[in-house]
Amino acid sequence: MNKRVLITGGGRGIGAATARHLAGQGYHLCLNYRHDKGSAEALVAEILASHPVRCIAVQADVGVEAEVVRLFEEMDARLGPVTHLVNNAGRLQPQMRVLEMSAERINQTLTTNVTSCFLCCREAVRRMTAGGAIVNVSSAAARLGSAGEYVDYAAAKGAVDVLTRGLSLEVAAQGIRVNGVRPGFIYTDMHADGGEPGRVDRVKGQIPLQRGGQPAEVAAAIAWLLSDEASYVTGTFIDVAGGR
Repeated sequence: MNKRVLITGGGRGIGAATARHLAGQGYHLCLNYRHDKGSAEALVAEILASHPVRCIAVQADVGVEAEVVRLFEEMDARLGPVTHLVNNAGRLQPQMRVLEMSAERINQTLTTNVTSCFLCCREAVRRMTAGGAIVNVSSAAARLGSAGEYVDYAAAKGAVDVLTRGLSLEVAAQGIRVNGVRPGFIYTDMHADGGEPGRVDRVKGQIPLQRGGQPAEVAAAIAWLLSDEASYVTGTFIDVAGGR
């Protein structure tokens, strides 16, 4: 199969690490970004310089239905229809207890983390044939709850887990696999969005492996789930969380 992967939130962090990993395996790549054009285009240039694959960057807010449709249509035109999808786009908002959360904040969190995943899965399944694969990037927060910090984010990722399981059953007979990866505390810029850039170092003593994770470690799990080596794996999850 000529493998063409779309990675949402593909310009930095786990998305960028996944792009580098998959480029090394011969995937052609469409890297979606929302705001950070510079990082996405720099990564495209890096990949094109080091791997014999095609790679493009496409701006779109994947929480907006019309932009998701445009994203997939642009990939269709420039690379060909998606065969593999990594739903990686996500957003943390400043740390806050549930008692302080507004409906606006909650709805923004759900749109960015849940609606985006539904819409991208929908457009991908419309295009995929047998052998297609989707990996949804969830979070260990879906199991742990993130009390006092990000219960809205944790709840959103819980919804992503249910989507992953339900969609896997809907499309299994079509030969399309859907799985999830649940990262724990990973060194990415996302923690700065929540107001605490050093959060991983603060909590690493609570992790059984006594350290935070690296984006490349999550990327390896995503790549395996996308690969033919995982051809009999669907509707399941890999926790990349240091034992939490």
